[in-house]
Amino acid sequence: MRALDCVGDAKLEICDLTSANFGAATSLWIRAGLTRPWNPPELDLQRALDGVTSTVLGAFDVDGRLVGTVMVGHDGHRGWVYYLAVDETQRGTGLGRQLMTAAENWLRDHGAVKVQLMVRSTNEAVLGFYEHLGYEDSDVQVRAKRLT
Repeated sequence: MRALDCVGDAKLEICDLTSANFGAATSLWIRAGLTRPWNPPELDLQRALDGVTSTVLGAFDVDGRLVGTVMVGHDGHRGWVYYLAVDETQRGTGLGRQLMTAAENWLRDHGAVKVQLMVRSTNEAVLGFYEHLGYEDSDVQVRAKRLT
């Protein structure tokens, strides 16, 4: 049950996720270490799919198996990327780059002029990945306050 407007090739297709993909997506996020006990991933996924300024893109292999995700949204100016996850079997294949390109294209198509993301400062491998894609440290602090 994927969106009709998918992009990809014979080996991989990237589409908007649907509620039918919840289990596979949250399982991938857990395996990738992206979740936290105080933040149920199912709620984040539902919010993104329900929003008019957000979505979650999924990469599906030839067998229809979800092997990557990226959540993307914008505030009218800045786009944000979350939950970039690539299945262990697909790491090092360029799938992460493909998902980021799809996220950037989605943001561009929806009017965002800048894209931002947050990476835990201890995650050296992921920091290197984003640096390789041209992302720079913005020399800003992210402040947070829990509302619930």
